[in-house]
Amino acid sequence: MFIQTEATPNPATLKFLPGRVISSNGVAEFRNAGEAAERSPLAAKLFAIPGVNGVLFGYDFITVSKESGEWEHLKPAVLGTIMEHLMADAPIMTGEATAFDHSDGEEFFAPEDADIVETIKELIETRVRPAVARDGGDITFRGFEHGIVYLNMRGSCAGCPSSTATLKHGIENLLRHFVPEVQGVEAMPQ
Repeated sequence: MFIQTEATPNPATLKFLPGRVISSNGVAEFRNAGEAAERSPLAAKLFAIPGVNGVLFGYDFITVSKESGEWEHLKPAVLGTIMEHLMADAPIMTGEATAFDHSDGEEFFAPEDADIVETIKELIETRVRPAVARDGGDITFRGFEHGIVYLNMRGSCAGCPSSTATLKHGIENLLRHFVPEVQGVEAMPQ
């Protein structure tokens, strides 16, 4: 098994491409070892590596975030853990956790904004999420209030030095172009 790695715009994250489907049911993010232990044997093993502080499963990739250490020391351990787990055909998610958790909190918007929100969500799904996934991250709609779109940023997007530029110059400009009611875009606090 050959696992490719890709740098992401966030120097604290690295994207691992094992050449197979990891999550056909959506994106799953793990922010701590306890959360990982409850939902994913693979994520739990990755959190056992000293320095790992975040794991995100995408359709065909795994993004790992580090709090400390250098990738030159962490990368071999992460690669070995992923390879060993996948070659053993061990489950990625635990029994009842196979439906990936999309709960970023309840969406919020005024009922009269439903059509605007539908357009915003379609643009995020078709234009934003695929581009962000290429960088090992994920962005999901959370709410729309007083002209401001609120988004959840996960994986390599969370804590990325260029995330503000991505939000303000990329996503905000796109949404304002297609949806005149949008006045700004903000990230929800983690």
